[in-house]
Amino acid sequence: MRTTKSQVVKAVEPITGQHMDTTVLSPATPTEFGPQQRKLLRRTIAGSAVGNILEQYDFALYASAAALIFGKLFFPSFDPTVALIAAFTTQAVGFIARPLGSLVAGHVGDLHGRKRVLVAMLLIAGISTTAIGLLPTYAAIGIWAPIFLVILRFVQGFSFGGEYGGAILMVSETAPREKRGFYTGFIPASSALGGLLSTVVLFAVSLLPPETFEAWGWRIPFLLSIILVVTGLIIRLRLKETPVYKDAEVKGKTTRKPILEVIKTNPKQLLLAAGISFGFGTLNYVVLGWLLSYTAVDLKVGAGLGLIALVIGYVFYGISDWVSSAISDRVGRRPVILTGGIAYGVWAFPMFAMVDTKSPVLIVVAMAVSLTLSGMIYGPLASLISELFATKFRYSGASMGYQLGQTLGGGFSPLIATGLYAATLASWSVAIYLVIAGLITAASVFFLTETAGRDLTH
Repeated sequence: MRTTKSQVVKAVEPITGQHMDTTVLSPATPTEFGPQQRKLLRRTIAGSAVGNILEQYDFALYASAAALIFGKLFFPSFDPTVALIAAFTTQAVGFIARPLGSLVAGHVGDLHGRKRVLVAMLLIAGISTTAIGLLPTYAAIGIWAPIFLVILRFVQGFSFGGEYGGAILMVSETAPREKRGFYTGFIPASSALGGLLSTVVLFAVSLLPPETFEAWGWRIPFLLSIILVVTGLIIRLRLKETPVYKDAEVKGKTTRKPILEVIKTNPKQLLLAAGISFGFGTLNYVVLGWLLSYTAVDLKVGAGLGLIALVIGYVFYGISDWVSSAISDRVGRRPVILTGGIAYGVWAFPMFAMVDTKSPVLIVVAMAVSLTLSGMIYGPLASLISELFATKFRYSGASMGYQLGQTLGGGFSPLIATGLYAATLASWSVAIYLVIAGLITAASVFFLTETAGRDLTH
């Protein structure tokens, strides 16, 4: 096997505390990516993806539960519309926590490595999600029920804020640069798998009699997350630090103040990455969150149809994530994301025209097309944000840029969509909102330089 020069560094294993010699493969060039690097890459993709599946399972599950049941269980004294707004507000709290999680995880990840942060975030996510499944409702403990729900949602958001950027970097800093999009695309695709799993499980328990689902059936999907936690820990504890990070660590190319340095030296990249993420988050969570309640409550087509449409949509979403990311290796990240943003802006009005027919077939098609277009943005965005920043503050920069946009876009878009529809009683107001979000995504990526193929060691 041909590899670059190996370097042996003395390390303290973060989990066991045992001292050991760890052989670190320096970042390989395309011609030097041999069997050992491929084995490392496969393990890294599996370890990064399984944790991301859990995080996305948690977040998508909460979004769907907030749209379908949380208003009734935790805010029963409110008018149905106000209760829905209150439930979506608790969802927004999770997004507010994400930038804080990105700051903490980014700082620790840039100073001490990516792996240990991902293990910690996985544990935090699993504990908070399982606790939601055990939480008493308003009928049992009164005002403390929504308070505890908000706290647990905040913890969920904190963990996801630190998870996604690290999962991306674990793969992008291990993959060969000419196929970085191809391999990194498995991480956003795993997000779709997490959302798909949560929707399938929620749909299954929604088939229970309504009184049973409301009494305890809704808890089952939250409690099942413990299976993903255990699986993820088993895989992640076997991961090795990325070659790119170890190379920078050995050469002394790290910084003690990664957050301050990335803000000082790369403000444009941070803001434009946040702009892309803002537009994408708005587009995505209007469909994944608000549209589900719109079809069930306002159009009265039944929650089951919305969940079925979402399951099918997630399949298209995952395929689009990975294919779009792979294509971006050849044509660049910017053209693919730009096309996705503009296409979504054009699609917004036809999407609602199809949904408003109440036709099951057209609702499914509308959901599938919408999430396919979202995937055109989400897939290449994973590689792009990892390529915008230097290794010494890459975790901080990638996480902050992505999570700031997600907080402002994804966190508040269901609330804004609910308010727009309540004010106009017409879907065109929400369609205009999506057009603006698509254009913000397109404009933000337009002002970035192409990043595909960049050497992450420089």
